[in-house]
Amino acid sequence: MKSKWNIVYYETAKKECRVEDFINSRSIKNRAKILNWLEQLEAQGPNLPRPYADLLEDGIHELRIKLSGEQIRIIYFFCYRDFIILTHAFRKNTDKVPNTEIEKAKIYRDDFIARSNENELRSKQYENI
Repeated sequence: MKSKWNIVYYETAKKECRVEDFINSRSIKNRAKILNWLEQLEAQGPNLPRPYADLLEDGIHELRIKLSGEQIRIIYFFCYRDFIILTHAFRKNTDKVPNTEIEKAKIYRDDFIARSNENELRSKQYENI
């Protein structure tokens, strides 16, 4: 059984980090709740059950968080055996996750894989310990 997953926030080539920007835009209380859920995701990975996490399609997943009555989704994918890459987050206003958000995650995933490699990620993880 896997002990812990490594969470990475996706950054665009221009060093924009949409997940971090989203989290930082929330109140202190809501940021704490989001970070708590990210710790749960980091500990459980693909074993985090529904209703907390769900597979959307084609390897794209959602972390499902309710904050002050709002439905928040953090979109992510798994990569290199033990990495979880958070692509972006948004406030969900519809019954289903919009296809535009899923397609955006696929574009970010392709970009991430094209610009990174496993050894690079692992060395960055060890630098942060």
